[in-house]
Amino acid sequence: MIAMTIPSIVLAGLIAQVPNPGPAIDAARNAKAQTEAAQKKNADALAPSTGAGQAAQKPAEQPPPAGQAAPPPQGGSAAPGGGYSYDPAGRRDPFISLIGRGGDAPAPGVRAQGLAGMLIGEVTVKGVMRTTRGDFVALLQAPDSRTYIAHSGDKVMDGAVKTITAAEVVFTQDVTDPLSLVKQREVRKTIRPEAR
Repeated sequence: MIAMTIPSIVLAGLIAQVPNPGPAIDAARNAKAQTEAAQKKNADALAPSTGAGQAAQKPAEQPPPAGQAAPPPQGGSAAPGGGYSYDPAGRRDPFISLIGRGGDAPAPGVRAQGLAGMLIGEVTVKGVMRTTRGDFVALLQAPDSRTYIAHSGDKVMDGAVKTITAAEVVFTQDVTDPLSLVKQREVRKTIRPEAR
């Protein structure tokens, strides 16, 4: 009798270690149904629409198993004209370049007239003059070959004139890069050698 109880204890222990296969089988069936539904949706979106004849050939979609919600849409939907429409769902546009964001150029728009509409990178220092009061003014040339007189403190499109010395003009440029810890930087422009 003792010999008979030992195998039954071992057998009971082995049975206790075998997991219940029911939930795993249900999950596999659900995954297969979702994969087939997604493949069918892609095939329908890519296939040319032939009208009512195609609708008669389509089998009815199977609803999800009881107790489970329907799968969410996978990033697109069929357009009313039979084509495919992309839904970004909050993601960035993949066709907009990431290079050049936060550069020297501000957002596109209408520029102000005169020196206030010029970027620091566009102007060239043509000369520096001393006024009767003893301070310096700079002669700045724009890309259109117009010359402007700039005083210390004058605004330009992406900064301001900080100081003017006999040999150079120092600008403070606003940094528009959101990842930069520095919000302003100094840009020094000297008089062009051919202008001396």
